[in-house]
Amino acid sequence: MSEKITNLTEATFDEVVNSSAEPVIVDFWAEWCGPCKMVAPILNEIAEEQEGKIKVTKLNVDESPAVAQRFGVMSIPTMIVFRDGEIDRRIVGAKGKAQLMAELGL
Repeated sequence: MSEKITNLTEATFDEVVNSSAEPVIVDFWAEWCGPCKMVAPILNEIAEEQEGKIKVTKLNVDESPAVAQRFGVMSIPTMIVFRDGEIDRRIVGAKGKAQLMAELGL
C-alpha cells in the first residue's frame, strides 16, 4: 500500500475526514474481498498522482463495522468521497482507473 494512503479506524475516521482541506475518498474494503484487491493498486496510483488534490484513505469494514453501518455500506468495495465532512459521491464496485477517475471527477 502506498504511504500516501491513510488507514482509518472508528477512532480516527471523523477527525481525518472532517479536518481535511481536500476531498477525502474512503475505500470501504475487507481482506477477503477479491474486487477490493483489484481496486487497491488503482487507488495507490491515484493517491500518488493526485497528492494535494484528494486524500485517499481506507477503512477495513471487518475492523470498523460501526462506521460502515453508519454510512449504509452494504457491499464492498464502496468508495465514498467526502467534501467538507459531507458525502459528495458514492461509488460501488470495482472500476478500472479511467472509469474511477471519471466518477471521482478527477
